[in-house]
Amino acid sequence: MQRPELKTLAATLSAALLLAGCAVGPDYRRPDSTLPDRFSESDAVPLARSAAVQQEWWKLFQDPTLDGLMDKAFQYNTDLLLAVARLEESEGLVREARAAFFPEIGAQANSVRTRASGVTYSPIPAGMDPVYTDHKAVLNTSFELDVWGKLRRASEAARAQALANRYNRDTVQLTLAGQVAQAYLSLRTYDAQLVAARETLKSREEALDIARSRQRGGLASALDVQQAETNRAAIQAQMSTLRRQRALSLHLLALLTGVGDLAIGEGDLRVLPQPPVPPAGLPSTLLEARPDLRQAEELLVSANAQIGVAKAALFPTISLTGLFGSESETLSNLFTSPGRIWSYGAGVNMPIFAAGKYMARLDQATARQKQAVATYQKAVQSAFKEVNDALINLREAGENESAQQTRYDAAKKSLDLAQLRYKSGYSPFLEVLDAQRTSNDAQVDLISARQARLSATVDLFKALGGGWQDGTPRNPEAQPPAPVAANATAPGKPAN
Repeated sequence: MQRPELKTLAATLSAALLLAGCAVGPDYRRPDSTLPDRFSESDAVPLARSAAVQQEWWKLFQDPTLDGLMDKAFQYNTDLLLAVARLEESEGLVREARAAFFPEIGAQANSVRTRASGVTYSPIPAGMDPVYTDHKAVLNTSFELDVWGKLRRASEAARAQALANRYNRDTVQLTLAGQVAQAYLSLRTYDAQLVAARETLKSREEALDIARSRQRGGLASALDVQQAETNRAAIQAQMSTLRRQRALSLHLLALLTGVGDLAIGEGDLRVLPQPPVPPAGLPSTLLEARPDLRQAEELLVSANAQIGVAKAALFPTISLTGLFGSESETLSNLFTSPGRIWSYGAGVNMPIFAAGKYMARLDQATARQKQAVATYQKAVQSAFKEVNDALINLREAGENESAQQTRYDAAKKSLDLAQLRYKSGYSPFLEVLDAQRTSNDAQVDLISARQARLSATVDLFKALGGGWQDGTPRNPEAQPPAPVAANATAPGKPAN
């Protein structure tokens, strides 16, 4: 005949299993988007197929020096290492949350020698030894039945938090790549301006020699010589400023890459390849590649699951406990059959009165979920704006560079003519000075326009979460791997 306590335990387990499929709290549903299908600043020509994301977008510039700087940054940058460490911590929290689905088994062993109180047992019964020894060795376990889905919701929240930290790492990496690219472009801009300044210095020294020669021949006054000296000194001062700015850009790159003694030889922005042009009709679905949006959504998933955790606290908690072992006064009899001890049981704990504490916690969780929804929607809207800003900046920067090129070509010809006319005595030196300033300003503005165009391309890459590959089908479920710090383990997607 079955024992009554076994019947009670079996009934409790049966009822718990019937309810185990229920998980209180709302299931996650992505908020509706009100964004257009395409970016308003993108051309209206639709793509034949969806655009895909280019993770290593900086390689489109085809610059080995830039590639090497990116590798160093991903390996040594402290912000990225910090993000990786936070990700590893969150993955540990996921494993901890999953462990709650399994019984926790512990072992306990103790040996106690006790003397009975002569006051409590007064007089001490005949035959009772006031000093006795108790040896015990047991295995114990406890397990909470996830009847209302509290543990499942907690695991869901921890997993979403881990994914959010993963996308935070990717966001830090994307931001870092953009900072390295912009700092490198600034460095090369100063290099180009230094090259132009040296050419201008050479031209102004030639003009100074001509003025001195004409003064010696009585064809020019000392004023021409002094004005030529002033122009030469001005370009020398400009070169000093450019060298200082280049050094500061190099220091910034050293900080971003984690290489304190970083050294980069002089180059020229003008020899970089033309920046890639985005295909027409970029779809707004490209925003799905942005890690900051994925991070915001996973934080929303976590906040949504926390509502279920808070709601489950309003319902009874059912737990199972068990113990099995041996107890004996002597060690020789500890593991014998007469010394065996055991116990098992089921407990129910339900809040009756807590002055509204648990409902307050549920309200807090619901409010945090609403905050996460607003944060996610704002992140999506901001990302859409950033892409449109980058597209218009890229388009207008291209137009500006083209106009600046025409301006510089005309200014260069004007300078050549002014120098020839002055040398032949047909025009005053003032025309040469004016042509020199105009040519120098046009050359500097042309280089700045080229940098603005390249910078706008970098901003577009960042705004799209990486880049694009025209005409390549895209799997929306795929999550392309991104490089991480070399001394960190690349985390995978946390298990359910």
